[in-house]
Amino acid sequence: MEQLPFPFAEEPDDASREAARKLLTGHEVEFLKGVVAMDGLPPDDRVEVCFAGRSNVGKSSLINALTGRKGLARASNTPGRTQEINFFTIGADHFLVDLPGYGFANAPLDVVAKWQNLLKNYLAGRANLRRAFVLIDFRHGVKAVDEEIMKLLDRSALTFQVVLTKADKVKAKDHDKVLAQVRAALAKHPAAYPEIVLTSSEKGDGIPTLRAIIAGLE
Repeated sequence: MEQLPFPFAEEPDDASREAARKLLTGHEVEFLKGVVAMDGLPPDDRVEVCFAGRSNVGKSSLINALTGRKGLARASNTPGRTQEINFFTIGADHFLVDLPGYGFANAPLDVVAKWQNLLKNYLAGRANLRRAFVLIDFRHGVKAVDEEIMKLLDRSALTFQVVLTKADKVKAKDHDKVLAQVRAALAKHPAAYPEIVLTSSEKGDGIPTLRAIIAGLE
């Protein structure tokens, strides 16, 4: 059988699953700080992953599901409410970073431009950043604003991996159509990691797989 491009990431075995669960939920997970300028970044002395996605893609819900902490990242129905790069510590060895939502935002153009500049500088200049996870709403597929962040990641030579969110909201008959669109979009980006993660924060689907991916980065 022909292997599809950008297949789903394999589920971890039991040992990897449990080790990743302990890393993401068993250690002390804390909000460290919100950063609005490059000089406010914490030292780059540990493994770091970041999460990017357009407003209301489900980023906060996913981070909460990964860490097993319901209120760790604040979910909001207001697009563009997260205006800072938010750093969370996971034990002594990992940073988990929540990037500002991109695309539509209830903010003045100069503020949006400032976010975009901060995002660009962060992605290009963070030596310990191992991977960016780009969240795509499975109901809608890749949009023009998603293409913008992917192009920025290409230019930054930073590997990014697509995480499809809200999988429980999509009917099975629509899966193949959306996946074909996502795979075609990813084929244009040299920085795209060749596996996709399908998740539902509400149902817990894909959460162990994504935890295992994060735990495996060094």
